[in-house]
Amino acid sequence: MRRNLLILLVVSLALALLISGCGGSSEKSQQQGANEKQAEKEVFRVGMECGYPPFNWTQLDNSNGAVKIEGSAEFAGGYDVEIAKRIAEGLGKELVIVKTEWDGLVPALTSGKIDAIIAGMSPTAERKETIDFSINYYKSDLVMVVKKGSKYENATTLQDFKGAKITAQLNTFHYTVIDQIEGVNKQPAMDNFPAMRVALESGIIDGYVSERPEAVSASAANENFVMVEFTDGFKTSDDDTAIAVGLKKGSPLTEKINQILAGISLEEQTRIMDEAIRNQPAAE
Repeated sequence: MRRNLLILLVVSLALALLISGCGGSSEKSQQQGANEKQAEKEVFRVGMECGYPPFNWTQLDNSNGAVKIEGSAEFAGGYDVEIAKRIAEGLGKELVIVKTEWDGLVPALTSGKIDAIIAGMSPTAERKETIDFSINYYKSDLVMVVKKGSKYENATTLQDFKGAKITAQLNTFHYTVIDQIEGVNKQPAMDNFPAMRVALESGIIDGYVSERPEAVSASAANENFVMVEFTDGFKTSDDDTAIAVGLKKGSPLTEKINQILAGISLEEQTRIMDEAIRNQPAAE
């Protein structure tokens, strides 16, 4: 009788310990999940090419305030990175840079892979059909980048490029404005600006359409390049030459980001851009 009672007590104690252990494990799992969700909330994931200097580029270290690229040993620097840092600080979140090809930026945003696009992107009417945009954080003009010493170096009007082999980046309005040049030899669009710089250096093209900061950057990085500005240039809309943060439709971040950007004066924008041009890697 006593033996049976003893066995019953041992079994009961074992069950109690098992149940307690399961409960503790469950609570621990729930707490871990809560911590992961909290950590996720504190991260601001920003997509950019990391290949469009001086707006954004890739470098090997964290000099000049560069930020580590997710899943890589490399770092991202440039004007967009500096703006992203200010936004992340204002949001109270940790900035994470997600290196993404240009064509993949909008899909990455709409799928939730990133929280924002800060990549020198213009808030065009076509893009606004798919995503939202913040207020502008930069505005520029369209120019042409050509080879120093070429017959196009001293061009002043678009029609000076009649017969020239001209290109621009794929899926940008830069490529569409080439059609405004009468008799131009329009070349296939290229994936990114580094590719266009190589094509220009090698003579495959005579020039490419760009925004002024990138052109200044290109001529600063390569003494063989020259920026051509026009007295009567490309016809564009205000949205075409503006730069804004791309956000998911209805994003709760939009209002706060607009407040942060409104606090960055035009003078500070210019200062940040000038620093980005000075700091760009020579190889870019």
